[in-house]
Amino acid sequence: MAQDDNEGVDLPTSIGYLLKEAATALRTAMEEVLRPLDMTVTHYSCLELLAQRPGMSNSELARGAFVTRQTMNVLLQALERGGFVSRADTPSTGRILPTELTGLGREQLRRASARVRSVEQTMLCALSATDQDAARRLLREMVQSLQRDGEHCAQDLDSA
Repeated sequence: MAQDDNEGVDLPTSIGYLLKEAATALRTAMEEVLRPLDMTVTHYSCLELLAQRPGMSNSELARGAFVTRQTMNVLLQALERGGFVSRADTPSTGRILPTELTGLGREQLRRASARVRSVEQTMLCALSATDQDAARRLLREMVQSLQRDGEHCAQDLDSA
């Protein structure tokens, strides 16, 4: 059965589709610049999170890097074997084994961060500083709306 043109999403104007397209292009570009360092975006994200918030738990790191706890646990084991992070043998509180960057991890992060910054600069180079600020503000507002489940929106989706 043919779909009515009014039932579908207009991909060229769909904010969700455009965001996904941008996220995919960003991830692809980041993977490309991180590959020579033998890193993935998830690897980089984990190191960046640990640099900014030392002692994060596996669960906190997984949430921050947008992966499952199991995936993060496998990554942390590999990072620990590689000498990039260290984890306590015994929990400081409860069952949480805090993780911290080693000197080697900080050095790898320094090189990776420079590459990731260059990708972000490329992505934003056509935007003025004002437009960059507006894009950040709008993206934060979109995330907050979804996290609040759109409760503050006046539009009634049931009538659509």
